Amino acid sequence: MMKKMIAVLALCMASAGALAQSAEMPAAASPRVERAMQQLQGRFANANTTHDGKLTREQAAAGMPMVAKHFDQIDAQRTGYVTLAQIEAFMGQAMMSR
Repeated sequence: MMKKMIAVLALCMASAGALAQSAEMPAAASPRVERAMQQLQGRFANANTTHDGKLTREQAAAGMPMVAKHFDQIDAQRTGYVTLAQIEAFMGQAMMSR
């Protein structure tokens, strides 16, 4: 299940990045990518129990274990929390380094 989640998130990040780079030709994301992004956003929203747009290490551990596992890498600025944008960027970087 974890590997599937990582693969889905990685696909989302790569696809979102590709869509962002093709600004001259707006394209709708595929239904699969949109669904995966919605799942990521939903999981983030559920884990973010304080509803402040920031996940603490504890919130990540409770609701997004893969984020918790890589928390220090995602929280590169050592703020003590991660945002959805940081998680997306991390996943995109992970895809690029493969």
